[in-house]
Amino acid sequence: MIPTAGSPASIRAELTVPLRADGWATVARVFTFDGLVDGREHLAIGLGSYAAAVHGVPPDGDAPLVRLHSECLTGDVLGSERCDCGPQLREAMVRITEVGGYLLYLRQEGRGIGLYEKLDAYTLQDSGLDTYQANLALGHGADERDYSAAAQMLRTLGVGRLRLLTNNPDKAAQLTAAGLDVAERVATDVHLSAANAAYLTAKERAGGHALDVTTALRYL
Repeated sequence: MIPTAGSPASIRAELTVPLRADGWATVARVFTFDGLVDGREHLAIGLGSYAAAVHGVPPDGDAPLVRLHSECLTGDVLGSERCDCGPQLREAMVRITEVGGYLLYLRQEGRGIGLYEKLDAYTLQDSGLDTYQANLALGHGADERDYSAAAQMLRTLGVGRLRLLTNNPDKAAQLTAAGLDVAERVATDVHLSAANAAYLTAKERAGGHALDVTTALRYL
């Protein structure tokens, strides 16, 4: 049977993974899943007090801090400064480790259009389009990401109430529509550089992200 957005998922496997980067280190619990609605290989990474088997995590207490992070090979792996994805990923892992929660690493490259099309969009941005206009020019939606699988993953992990680490109101709206209780939206830092200033400005103005790029530019 093909899973739907309301279908339950199950934990396929879980394992402990030690992490280290730039002098920061922790031990994470990585979860894989069966039955996700989009069939992709998304990961949930338990950090801090949630870096344990699901049955070992106390169900009570503060809502976990959760970050939905869409895959970005160029930013996360190669360190590209055309976006803020790499710094956001690092920030999220550090902050979630401090208070406990999950980072969901979602295989939705290029806001859902894929790696090659994202790079095609970059060439259009070099000709003057912003990041959203470039996606539209390629025949895609401005943002094609769907967080139904993320909602499934959280429910499978026993998370019904959460604090969401994001500047993107669409993430909170989609999780709420899926029946999860987003108790708080926690802002991420503004990771501004000369190379991504136009990109962040577009996210603020066209994407409705909670960013104050104008103020950040004063300190660039």
